[in-house]
Amino acid sequence: MTICVALLGGSFDPVHVGHVALAELFVHLLHPDQLRILPARPWQKGALQASDADRIAMLDLAFAGKPFQVIIDLQEIERGTPTYTVDTLRGLRAELGEEASIVFLMGADQLQKLDTWRDWRELFTLANLGVAARPGYALASDQLPEAVAKELSARLATPDAVRNTPHGKVCLAHTLAVDVSATQIRDALRSSLDAGADAGALVVPQVLDYIQQHNLYKT
Repeated sequence: MTICVALLGGSFDPVHVGHVALAELFVHLLHPDQLRILPARPWQKGALQASDADRIAMLDLAFAGKPFQVIIDLQEIERGTPTYTVDTLRGLRAELGEEASIVFLMGADQLQKLDTWRDWRELFTLANLGVAARPGYALASDQLPEAVAKELSARLATPDAVRNTPHGKVCLAHTLAVDVSATQIRDALRSSLDAGADAGALVVPQVLDYIQQHNLYKT
C-alpha cells in the first residue's frame, strides 16, 4: 500500500485557524498516514517577526491533541537560509522514496502565483498538490495564470487518486471558507486595546495565550 504524506509549509508567523482548517480539510479528504508541518524561511516574504523557537512552539500548541499523526519538520529552519519549496520536495522525495504519495498543501492564493516559484513545473515531478479555495481567490482556470491553468488541466484528480499516486496530480477542494491571514492577526494584536478579543477568533486559544505571555507582535 502506498504511504501518503501531506505537507503544509509556511512562515506560520503566527499559525492561525486557517492553517489548521486547511490541514484538517485535507486530512479528511486524503486520509494521509502522516501530516508534516514545515515552518519555513520563505524567500518571497520579508523578515519574520517571531523567532524560530516561538513559531515552532506555537505550531506545537496549534496541532496538539489532533486525532492524526502530526510531525513538525524543522528541515527548512535547520537549513538556515531562505527556502525554496522545490529544494524541500527534492529532499523529501529522496527520504520517502519513489513510491510514496507526497501531497503539498496550499491555498488558492498561492496557486494564483505558482508560476513565480522557483522551478515550479518541477514540483509536479516531485509531489501532488492539494489546493483549497479561500474567499476572494478562485480556483477556476480563467482566474489563474495561463501557464498554471494549462499545467493543472491534465492533472486534476480525485482525493483517492492523489492518495495513491506518487506525484503529478492535483486535488482541488472548494469547501474551505476560512479567510484569515497572519498579517491580519499581527495588525489586530498591534492596534487594538483589547487585542485578545480581536485575535481570539483567528488563532486557537493556546496560541493566543502564548502570544500574550511572550509579548509577541506588539511592535
